[in-house]
Amino acid sequence: MTHDSPTNHELDGFRRLMTGALDGELSADEQAEFQQMLAASPERQTEWNEHRKLKEVTMQLKFANPPEEVWDRYWINVYNRIERRAAWILVSLGAMVVLFFAGFKAVESLLADAQMPWLVKGGILALLAGGVILFVSVLREKLFTRKTDKYKEVQR
Repeated sequence: MTHDSPTNHELDGFRRLMTGALDGELSADEQAEFQQMLAASPERQTEWNEHRKLKEVTMQLKFANPPEEVWDRYWINVYNRIERRAAWILVSLGAMVVLFFAGFKAVESLLADAQMPWLVKGGILALLAGGVILFVSVLREKLFTRKTDKYKEVQR
């Protein structure tokens, strides 16, 4: 006995009609075509029944309404995260300003040298600013990852 297996095109057409039938969006002609497909194939009827049951089950699902304490905890955590991020931004900016000022004071005599070209002075300032920003950024990242680094116990 040979059993003709449906082509991919036929399966795509069946599944497109099945999706439309599940959503109640088929026209009368499409509904008739879909019923013919179901009648012609027990496998398609089984697939249709499984999808109908799945839709019924998912339609009965409801989100659990969490207790009021869960919402309170959630909002406290949101506020804490916003406050901490704002604080880290201010700390980072403050550290950059202070470190840049300290670095500027350290090289102030070099910059005051009238013989030094402006290009070199600009390079020194750019190097100083970049170094300060990089230092603060890496330090902040290390502090954040130190808490959650799962490899900190691993020795090389």
